[in-house]
Amino acid sequence: MTCGVLLLTHPGIGSALLEVATRLLHPLPLKTEVFEVPFDADLDALLPLASAAMRKVEGDAGVLVLTDLYGASPSNLAARLARLGTPVRRVSALSLPMLLRVMNYPEQGLDQLPATAAAGARNGAIIDDA
Repeated sequence: MTCGVLLLTHPGIGSALLEVATRLLHPLPLKTEVFEVPFDADLDALLPLASAAMRKVEGDAGVLVLTDLYGASPSNLAARLARLGTPVRRVSALSLPMLLRVMNYPEQGLDQLPATAAAGARNGAIIDDA
């Protein structure tokens, strides 16, 4: 069973991270879509568009939604998506290490991928005293 991945971010973040991940891992092992939320977003108006983006990547196991900042508009929109019926798990603090870690474990299901994503973010933060 495979999951899809939806990057739900502020403008420019999701597309840039997806571009780099695609360049490094081409082809990506999981269906991935970006939905960027404008700063002056009306979340009610964006919900159908975000839902359509989620349906593009919906796997038989559901969708992992990665947001850039917990509590901000993209995160709040992700919470609304999670109530629409598709199995969804959400993880915030999206980073390139997080995204690459998720892509390196495409066999994991929706119950395991959130922890893998969080580990990618934690393990990707290195204090380099060299």
